[in-house]
Amino acid sequence: MKSILLTGANGFTASYVSALFRQQGYKIIPLTRTASTPDTIACDLTDCTALKASLRGLDFQGVIHLAARSFVGHGDNSAFYAVNTVGTTNLLQVMDELGISPEKIIVASSANIYGNPTERVLTEESELRPENHYAASKLAMEKLVRPWFDRFPILICRPFNYTGIGQRGSFLIPKLVAHFREHKRVIELGNLDIARDFSDVRDIATCYLKLYESERHSEIVNLCSGTATSLAEVVSMLNGLAGYDIETRVNPKFVRKHEITMLRGSNKKLREIVGFAPQIPLQQTLKEMLQA
Repeated sequence: MKSILLTGANGFTASYVSALFRQQGYKIIPLTRTASTPDTIACDLTDCTALKASLRGLDFQGVIHLAARSFVGHGDNSAFYAVNTVGTTNLLQVMDELGISPEKIIVASSANIYGNPTERVLTEESELRPENHYAASKLAMEKLVRPWFDRFPILICRPFNYTGIGQRGSFLIPKLVAHFREHKRVIELGNLDIARDFSDVRDIATCYLKLYESERHSEIVNLCSGTATSLAEVVSMLNGLAGYDIETRVNPKFVRKHEITMLRGSNKKLREIVGFAPQIPLQQTLKEMLQA
């Protein structure tokens, strides 16, 4: 049984990744900042000394690195760089110093690094124009990880937006679903015209598994459905699923400065590598979230 070190193991995405890898016969070694279960390794990735002590003597064959500060609206901008950039490079440095040689390391970046693109469909070669500190920290992380391609078999993944049961209510889709589940008549939102490439978190977990088991490394891969859906269209879907029309009001407080208008990715490279791309329809995901 192969063991996988899973960072950010108490997060939304990691819960699905952990369950799927275990179903496929892997042992998961969870690492989080604070321990939630007896088998969890509690360690702050920004503390190199503590991280080295935590990893010394551990036996694992692979790494799925999901630990990140992920909410774009998070108030402390310095935390993005501390966790997303410094934490990631600390992990690679400590493994190198300890002589740990995983068969594959999956590092989660973000499609937010594309910023406000001029292209309709974004490939891995598209221009990178980060518009906020979260995106800038992820781009900095990628730049600092790439030199490690010569030392470790690393795949950097750029997931576009995804959602599912269990995602925090501070994120847009769970916020919308909660309003409909509670039968509220009005919801205040920002720009209804923004469009995102939404996937189901279960499909994203499958992508991580298939990429981990692939022979490819030293590359960057988009994780996306290839279809963009506007916020107005999401509200319309939920109107139909809930059986009533909610009133939407634009609240200027929710209109972000430098808001990214459209993010739609190409999954051509993903399909070439693993023969799979996110495919669960957004309407199905919304229905399951509404009924959960």
